[in-house]
Amino acid sequence: MLKNWVKIFIYQVKNNKFFTALNILGLSLGIAGLIFAILYWNDEHSYNAKNPGKENIFFVVSDLGEDKVWGASAAPLGLHIPTALPEVQEYCYMNSWYNGDVISYNGKKEVVDKITDAQKNFFSFFPFEFIKGNAETALDPTSVALSETMAQRLFGTTDPLNKQVEYAGKMVTVKGVYRINNTSSYMPDMVVNMIDWKLKDEDTNWGNFRFGLFLKLKNPEQAAQVTKKIDGLYYDYGVKKNALQGGITPAEYIKRFGQTKVTLEQLKDIRLHSKVNDVPEGRGNYQFLLIMAGLSILILLMSVANYVNLSTANAIRRAKEVGVRKILGASKSNIIKQFVLETVITTLFAILLSLVIVEISLPYYNTFLGKNLSINSSEFYLQIVFIFIIVVILSGILPAVYVSKFESVLVLKGNYTRSKKGIWLRNAMLVSQFAIASFFIIGSYVVNNQVNYMSNKQLGFNAGQVIDVYYRNPYDFRVEGFKKLIAQKYSRVKEQLLKIKGVELVAAGTFKIGSESSFQSSYSYNGAEVTLYNMAVDYNLLEMMDIKILQGRSLSDKISSDTINSVLLNETALKMFRLKDPIGKSVAWGGSDRQLKIIGVVKDFHINGPQEKIPPMAFYHYKTVDWMLQNSHDIYIKVKPENMEQAMAEMEKLWRKDVDVDFPFSYDFVDKNFKRTYQNFVHQRNLFMLLNIVVIIIALFGLFALASYSIQRRMKEIAIRKTQGANTGVLLKDLSKQYILFCAIGFALSCIPVWLLLQMWLENFAYRITISYVPFVTGFVALMVLTLAVVLSRVYAATRLHVLKYLKYE
Repeated sequence: MLKNWVKIFIYQVKNNKFFTALNILGLSLGIAGLIFAILYWNDEHSYNAKNPGKENIFFVVSDLGEDKVWGASAAPLGLHIPTALPEVQEYCYMNSWYNGDVISYNGKKEVVDKITDAQKNFFSFFPFEFIKGNAETALDPTSVALSETMAQRLFGTTDPLNKQVEYAGKMVTVKGVYRINNTSSYMPDMVVNMIDWKLKDEDTNWGNFRFGLFLKLKNPEQAAQVTKKIDGLYYDYGVKKNALQGGITPAEYIKRFGQTKVTLEQLKDIRLHSKVNDVPEGRGNYQFLLIMAGLSILILLMSVANYVNLSTANAIRRAKEVGVRKILGASKSNIIKQFVLETVITTLFAILLSLVIVEISLPYYNTFLGKNLSINSSEFYLQIVFIFIIVVILSGILPAVYVSKFESVLVLKGNYTRSKKGIWLRNAMLVSQFAIASFFIIGSYVVNNQVNYMSNKQLGFNAGQVIDVYYRNPYDFRVEGFKKLIAQKYSRVKEQLLKIKGVELVAAGTFKIGSESSFQSSYSYNGAEVTLYNMAVDYNLLEMMDIKILQGRSLSDKISSDTINSVLLNETALKMFRLKDPIGKSVAWGGSDRQLKIIGVVKDFHINGPQEKIPPMAFYHYKTVDWMLQNSHDIYIKVKPENMEQAMAEMEKLWRKDVDVDFPFSYDFVDKNFKRTYQNFVHQRNLFMLLNIVVIIIALFGLFALASYSIQRRMKEIAIRKTQGANTGVLLKDLSKQYILFCAIGFALSCIPVWLLLQMWLENFAYRITISYVPFVTGFVALMVLTLAVVLSRVYAATRLHVLKYLKYE
């Protein structure tokens, strides 16, 4: 029996090669889209998934009000955890970012980009597999632990355990080598324990939020209770203490300055559901993940609808076959099994083709996402099996049941082709295809407009030919006279850079265009306190970036007070202070009595990206706060275009010879770096456009095949009408009007869902377009033109028939 069914399937394929190919290709495109989404979904959900403490480990997030939500905690909190929080099994402070530095062994130097500074129990929270040494003893102030990859780079085949290496100007011992087998929020190449002395220096400062803090709870259900107790500690040692020093009540202090509140985020959730981006491997884009999954499912459903449409239409051509088999004794269940088997074979071919498409396209997909996805997990193959089952059920059951209900007498008399049974199903499927196609066309139009709006938005600065060079300060505050040494080195580097031919301006800053400044302080004026971004700069930096001064003046090297107590505020800061005539007025810095005099107003400009709100900023010379230069890791250099190549070569030579012999010369153009801030949305635009093309192709496949089947069934009707004098125009109108109606219904059904979803997507942007009627009109016209192009081409071909061919048997 199976052998006969397979023979019948092969016979049908031979007689319907083109439409079979359309069916398989349509299904494979839909399945390939879903496979891509599954690979991305699996990878994002794999972060911390195999960490045994993912349920008990929590990341402490601090909310200071005024949209200041940080994945950082104050150092003194840790001192109170053992006594005030018995629910906590252990805690660990660590940096919420990676450091980059050079490590050397026997003269061999390696740049390490991913260094984590953490307390000694770091590996209790992130239990990587130790292949050498012991996780419990690997970290102390004089030792380091290396990843397996870094150990191989530095030591080759030599056993690294207990070897002395040079790092940060001192000798440390390698006490452990670990292997990272699974994705995690922390995946460092090296772990050091130098954070303890930083914590000790801050052990009375409840207002400095700079350390990442993880808690391991004995019972994860006590998270709310722990949160409440931590809030109480911040109230007792922060609010009460500061209120007492300020001579006001705690209630008044909270009203004026706010109160710190914390949230405990479970380790298993911080990749996709964290409020902050303060872990080294970053935060995933959960909305984008859902968008990809949702769009992929839509495309698959469209492919399935296409398949069902073609299968039910083709069933009309096989009606006599079914009638004969029923006369010979075949039951309904037997007919259903046969057609389901055909769907199984077709789906298997579609899945194989989709895997080929994915394998070929995967390198481009990885580049698009910035990932390294591959098809190799057992979980993925189980998901493929699940997709296969779902597609077979959705694609095979309906057509099979539909065919099994054919009445033998009717089909053998040749009357079944005039029956209306099953037409409602094909029409509903066709309408759904039009609705999905409308969704993608309108969505692509809006997404493209929003990305173009960001690309063309006035940014408030012009950084053409400005280079951002990464600059390492070699001295920290444990070195005697470090402030003077830092200033002297920077001055020397600046002087040497200015001697290079083509270099026009050189200026350092404590911020990076394209990423927000990490230094924020509270400023007060007339009882109002506002947190501003600290933008410590050298002379001419604002002028170099062509950032406009709206009132007053910029910093000048001819006015000595500009390095002592002068400050410029941007427009956003003035609005928050409600200052109308700011020039000459003073603001208090950092919650102290120190007054900074406002000498100018800076026009608002984007620093974080055009999709983000412009933050309130304060600009002052780096000498005004004498330790700020230590935090300046960016030197901006403006170069004449005609001298760019030569100047870059001389800069690199200078860096390797005198500025930083160990660390590679690293630079970027400011305008290119800024464009990367919204590259994720450019990717979303490109993805939407690609999926839009796929959807339209699938829809046109289905429409072409269905129109062909439909018209083929009406060829005798067309022949009779032509003999009665019907002209081509009338036939074109009558045969295509149903498709125009289906197109209009599908479009109408898509309008409200697409508008709601696009409004949600646009909420990601502080500066956004308004959805007008234009995308909907454009989408409708585009869909109608494509529909008419396909349908009219098939109808016109049908009207050129040879009449006698279809009437000679009547």
